[in-house]
Amino acid sequence: MAARTDELIVDGLVSTIIPVYNRAAMVREAVESVLNQSYRPIEIIVVDDGSTDDTPGVVDRLARAWPDVIRVIHKANEGPGLAREAGRNVARGEFIQYLDSDDLLLPPKFGTQVALLHANADCGIAYGVTRLVDEKGALLRAESKWTGQKLEYLFPGLLIDRWWHTSTPLYRRSVSDAAGPWPARRPEDWDLEARMGANRVRLAYDPSPVSCHRHHESPNRVTLGSRTSYLLDEAWFLPRLFDCAVRAGVGMGAPEMAHFAKWAFMVARELGSMNESQDAWNLLALAKRSAPSPRLLVTVTGILAKACGWKVAAAVCGVGIRMRGALRETQRP
Repeated sequence: MAARTDELIVDGLVSTIIPVYNRAAMVREAVESVLNQSYRPIEIIVVDDGSTDDTPGVVDRLARAWPDVIRVIHKANEGPGLAREAGRNVARGEFIQYLDSDDLLLPPKFGTQVALLHANADCGIAYGVTRLVDEKGALLRAESKWTGQKLEYLFPGLLIDRWWHTSTPLYRRSVSDAAGPWPARRPEDWDLEARMGANRVRLAYDPSPVSCHRHHESPNRVTLGSRTSYLLDEAWFLPRLFDCAVRAGVGMGAPEMAHFAKWAFMVARELGSMNESQDAWNLLALAKRSAPSPRLLVTVTGILAKACGWKVAAAVCGVGIRMRGALRETQRP
């Protein structure tokens, strides 16, 4: 699908892009939260990512009820990244809002954040506080992740956590375009924002609540296949995150970079224990490169992996699953 041209951008328009897969009830609530915005003009682009339930009918009915506001795209199932990209390519707004189909915007969001960007011409992204709620909407946390903090840039914090939610920021269209397309692989949202951070986009902050993120209980059972897939995605993402941090000017001596080096090291050991040797070696090299000083454990792991194989190296040095929770304790809703 061809991207829109600059001539099609409408001044002041906020385009909200909502990817959805099999969430008929929740997507209706998400759309309603955008319609309830006090700000106008708006457009809503719902991208049905190959749903197999009654979601397609639900979103089509919403579009018929609001033909001047809502547009629906139906596509084959390819994941949220490519669904958002399909929406971005047809969006006409000067400002871009991404919204997950199970989350909600609060009514003043667009008015507050558009005004914030108008008042801060040097800023490309406005953000505020996202509340954490359960599946029924009950408040779990008044300030989710780091959204209660005023930060000037996305980095160096992105080396530790994707520290806000998809619903939290409002982007200038120019910032979204400069970052480039959404990737197909996860974590697609963190990857896109890392590219924005690499461009040193300044942030404008207002401490008022702007959205609600629903927390879903995770299944207790994690299969080996799903764990391996998750780690392989991290092996793809971590070098990209590091490169963006360097472009953003994060120094090798920064504490966030030391945190990142430990993260890369632990993923390397775990992948090595799963016989994913090439990715393990790549991440071990990345851990050495990003560590603020030589790390004995990294060196020992490399020596053992060469001499005895990754299974032995991971067993001797510890696979790192127990340490992972402590290291990435900020990476929670």
